[in-house]
Amino acid sequence: MNFLIIKCGGSIIDKLPANFYDNIAAIQKQGDWKPIIVHGGGKLINELLQQTGVKAEFVDGLRVTTEEVLDVVEMALSGAMNKFLVRKLMSRTGAYGISGLDGKLLYAEPVANAAKLGLVGTVTKVNTALIEQIVEQDNIPVISPLAGGKGDARFNINADLAASAIAQALQAELCFISDIPGIYRHVDGQKQMLTNVTDDELKYMIQQGLIKDGMIPKVQAALEALEQGAEKVTIVNGLAENSLLQLVNGNVAGTTITLSEEAYHV
Repeated sequence: MNFLIIKCGGSIIDKLPANFYDNIAAIQKQGDWKPIIVHGGGKLINELLQQTGVKAEFVDGLRVTTEEVLDVVEMALSGAMNKFLVRKLMSRTGAYGISGLDGKLLYAEPVANAAKLGLVGTVTKVNTALIEQIVEQDNIPVISPLAGGKGDARFNINADLAASAIAQALQAELCFISDIPGIYRHVDGQKQMLTNVTDDELKYMIQQGLIKDGMIPKVQAALEALEQGAEKVTIVNGLAENSLLQLVNGNVAGTTITLSEEAYHV
């Protein structure tokens, strides 16, 4: 069974056109690939924190996750955002919304700097049998990135890394949905699109200033996914018509990043 992990960040979800969901349904019905969605929700979390009056502290630019903050995170991710995506898919195909907490789907341990960041975890185990069961019932799993832990512990998980852990566990391809065509570098004042690139090449380009500004966080997320065990990561423009169908049909769609020993340039 070929799985395709589709990671959607909270900042892109409200921009995605109907065609994006049509593509996911079409991929599901074709049968060669089994799509799985992992989503974030940072924008909505920030809005709900303001509305509820829950104050968030930041350390080194990262939000500290207290129990009170995590209540809001869970409300945003497993509630509003998850069910929004399920509704979008249900009019087209079967979909099953689930939190990483449910059925011990994701098990995590505290991150190394948990003393500073609070209830933030790193995924150490994925219940692949549960995901496969949902897929076998012709449903697309829509997963919010929370996780359980020892006892009744719960953790906030970075959505990129949750998607990476699931991709690694299922030996799946991983696709990051973006609002850009892919990764590009600056050469002599001109932008050059990259279709295939290695992790080492990207690190070098960042050091040389060929990749800069808002492109860097997207690249770093992909590199972290590779470091977490994903074999291949593709950044795809979710706003472009039929971009996901192009990807699964083997056509050029965005930028594919692989580990150095496996990659090649086009």
